[in-house]
Amino acid sequence: MVTTVQATPAVRKGAQIAVQQVSHWFEQKGSALQVLDGVDLTVAPGEFVALLGPSGCGKSTLLRLVAGLEPATTGQLTQDGAPITRPDPSRIVVFQDPTLFPWRTVWDNVALGPQARGLLKDQRARVDAALKLVGLSDFAASFPHQLSGGMAQRVALARALVNDPQLLVLDEPLGKLDSLTRIAMQSELVALWQRAGFSALLVTHDVEEALFLAQRVIVLSDRPARITAELKVDLPYPRQRGHQRLAELRHEALRHLGLDATW
Repeated sequence: MVTTVQATPAVRKGAQIAVQQVSHWFEQKGSALQVLDGVDLTVAPGEFVALLGPSGCGKSTLLRLVAGLEPATTGQLTQDGAPITRPDPSRIVVFQDPTLFPWRTVWDNVALGPQARGLLKDQRARVDAALKLVGLSDFAASFPHQLSGGMAQRVALARALVNDPQLLVLDEPLGKLDSLTRIAMQSELVALWQRAGFSALLVTHDVEEALFLAQRVIVLSDRPARITAELKVDLPYPRQRGHQRLAELRHEALRHLGLDATW
């Protein structure tokens, strides 16, 4: 388990991401469905930003555009000033499902990136280091079916970190975990971010999770998504879940989402 949490990231090597007036449509049964509407967003090097919004509003679509998995219909996305036009090892996506290959050991799953690029011979130590970073060195020879849900997701994080990404794109990575494991993994994710210094862009439906993890929380409207609010989480790490400021920010976020009536 990862337990050490620093006050600030030690190394600022993350990417700077700029989303400039991005709108996006999907073709659906002969008509165009708009999912994003003029989104402007920046992520500073080493910054942790979370996206909140109603289900189906376009959050995951925005992540796909940032990752370079598809082009925006209009507008521009850049990384360190260069246009994002395709996937790149410097931007790694971690999904809700860890998608591990069941016939490969934990070590072999983490080694997929270097192996695919023909670099594994020279990067075996990097695989070992990634497993150590997520606290799974003792499970290198295990298979996915022998792991808990939280351990499997840590393997997915190690598989991302072995590529030394400048940006980690997180699409509900803890969404399928039980509540206790999810709480533990949130602290681990903060520790990994602080140790490695990458930039992080997270999509989550969990308001508390967004506020616990991120330095800024961006609230999106219903589809087509527009930015309706930006909340700065002005608290140091490690954060206390019962802090009054988090409660205030939670109420503000829920108000922007139209869900504050019962709080």
